[in-house]
Amino acid sequence: MFIPKAGSKIQIHSYKHNGNIHRVWEETTLLKGTRTVGIGGNDRTLVTESDGRTWITREPAICYFHADHWFNIIGMIRQDGVYYYCNLSSPFAWDGGVLKYIDYDLDIKVFPDMTYNILDEDEYELHRREMNYPEEIDYILKKNVNDLIHWIRQRKGPFAPDFVDNWYERFLTYRS
Repeated sequence: MFIPKAGSKIQIHSYKHNGNIHRVWEETTLLKGTRTVGIGGNDRTLVTESDGRTWITREPAICYFHADHWFNIIGMIRQDGVYYYCNLSSPFAWDGGVLKYIDYDLDIKVFPDMTYNILDEDEYELHRREMNYPEEIDYILKKNVNDLIHWIRQRKGPFAPDFVDNWYERFLTYRS
């Protein structure tokens, strides 16, 4: 298995359960890449939606992916603190210099004070029916919502104090 080296520029591809591309982040600097973990940083990167529309991210972000968890976490660095956007998703996989995962619609937005909102439950239910998510996927995703909430409350992983700041400092070393 090819795993890009730290400092490499990678793309991130998000798919839907039916195999269709959902979203592509054009360039992320890989800060740590192993078989089980992918941590990247980006700032003002081009994002292309499945319908061809494009937009550019507004702030620096640290992205955390794990091969053993059905979620990924993006810490967005803003003036008033770190906001997190958590996607319930398949574990990630490497495909050359591309980090890939399946997005399962459910999201959790976490604010700097660690309060949070669960988002897109209606979209999840619609896509679960339309794309025939197997019952075991539904079970796994609902369990991982609970796991993710536990991580938020316990300040675990990317929610730990200084996690995003420390990885952002490393990201800056590659931007000279």
